[in-house]
Formats: sequence, structure tokens, C-alpha cells
Amino acid sequence: MNHDKTQSRAASIAAFILLSLIWGSTWLVIKDQIEAMPPSWSVAWRFILAAPAMFALAALRGEKLLISPEGMRLAVVIGILQFSTNFQLVYASEKYVTSGLVAVIFALALVPNALLGRIFVGAPLSRRFLAGSVVALAGIAMLLLHEYRIATLGGGVLLGIAMASCAVLSVSVSNVAQASQIARRQPLVPLVAWSMLWGAAANVAIALTLSGPPVIDTKLTSLAGIAYLAIIGTVVTFPLYFALIRSWGPGKAAYNGVAVPVVAMALSTLFEGYQWSLLAASGAVLAMIGLLIALSGRK
Repeated sequence: MNHDKTQSRAASIAAFILLSLIWGSTWLVIKDQIEAMPPSWSVAWRFILAAPAMFALAALRGEKLLISPEGMRLAVVIGILQFSTNFQLVYASEKYVTSGLVAVIFALALVPNALLGRIFVGAPLSRRFLAGSVVALAGIAMLLLHEYRIATLGGGVLLGIAMASCAVLSVSVSNVAQASQIARRQPLVPLVAWSMLWGAAANVAIALTLSGPPVIDTKLTSLAGIAYLAIIGTVVTFPLYFALIRSWGPGKAAYNGVAVPVVAMALSTLFEGYQWSLLAASGAVLAMIGLLIALSGRK
């Protein structure tokens, strides 16, 4: 039994690290995408490709594609909140603020995730988790201040921050729904596939409303970016993330968002010449210390 628990914990930690690395890289790709086409259509193309790929993954795993009526209702909720509202707001926000700032704002998801998880699904909040969260939030605040200082996009900064903050709340509600007993009764990959299909439908409707007829940049680099975001950044990651929510609870799983902006900044240093300040470096160190404190204890 202890051996199984050790293996399960090791698998969860491996998934956590992989998610941090992949989602840390997607911010750079999203930035390029919204410069090439309207954000609403960029999101739509991502899920038009991701949804059938997720169904294909479920079929390859030998899982039944149909889910129960209660599962389908949940899929609609998750699709609209996680795969439509969230992404539409995130992509739109990057028109006004830097991708680094949006990534840091998403690190704050650990607060609503933990609180909503405690209220609605009884997810535990240990003293170690709370102590680590305080340390991590101090680091996130320093990163947030640094990114706000270097933002050079004028008065739209506050609008971008508001959009990203609303996206965080949308994601948190969806994450708590994933931790519910209704979600646990559903096969994970088919549930995600149906959620993405509903999200894709909502995204197409939003894109048609906001941006008119379909727009796509046919340059090879842009098409490769859509494929990367859809397959690697979505199909590979979301089953792992939702499994982490079911295993760790929404609060601990949200700590993935603490690691992501640090990874994003590290990659930006390599590929965009990002310049670290003492404030940003100190914030990153504090955030990582808080993460280690919060995740080092048992559930």
C-alpha cells in the first residue's frame, strides 16, 4: 500500500513539473498568436483542433466516448468556464499587458481555488499549506509589482489586469467543479473531450460575434503555434491537470500557477532577452520557497 502511495505521489509530482514546463512555454506562443490574428479566433482555432484530438486520445485509451447526462451538464459548465471564458479573457488581456504580468496574475489562482475548494468540496487546508501560501503570495506580489512597473502599454493596463483577474475566477470555479463528486464519477479524458467540444463551440460563437468571419494566419510558424498550443499545451496538459485536482485538491493543484510564471520568465530570458531585477529575482525565490513549503506536507 505504501509503495502504491509513493508511486502515486511520484507520478503527481512528475505531472506537476511537466505542467509547469509546458504552460510556462505557452505564454511566448500566445503572444505571437495574437499579433498574427484576432485573439478570439486564435482561441477558437486552438480548441477546434484540441477537441477532436482529445476524443482521439480517449478512443486510443479504449474509453467510451459517451458520458452520463449529469456528466454532460458538467462538461458544458467546464467548457464555458475553463475552455472559453478563461482563454478568451487571457488572450484579450495580452493586448493590453505583458504575458509575464498575466502569468503572474494567474499565480493568484491558488487563493480562490483553495477557498472555493474548502467551501464547496471540503478540500483540506493544512497549516503547512497556509504558511507556504503566505510566503508564495509575498513572492507573487513582488513579481506582480515588477511586471506592472515594466508594462508600457498605457491606460489599457488596468483593463488587461481586470480581464486576467476575471479569467482567474472563471478557472477557479471550473477547477472546483472538477474536484466535485459528479466529476469524479465521470471518466476523465472523455469528460475533458466533451468540455473542450462545448468550449470550441462557444469560442466560435464569440469569435464570429467579436471579429466576424474566420481569420487565420497561414504562415507555417503561426500554424505550428496553433498546433503546439492545441496538442501540447491543451491535449497533453489538461488531463494531467484535472487528475492532479482530483488527487491533490484544487488548492494544491493551483500551485502549478506559482511555478509557471517563473518558468515563463526563465524562457523569456533565453529567447527574448528578459532582464531580471532584484525585485523580480527575490519574488521568484520567495514564490518557489512557498511552493516547496506548501507541497511538502501530506494531504
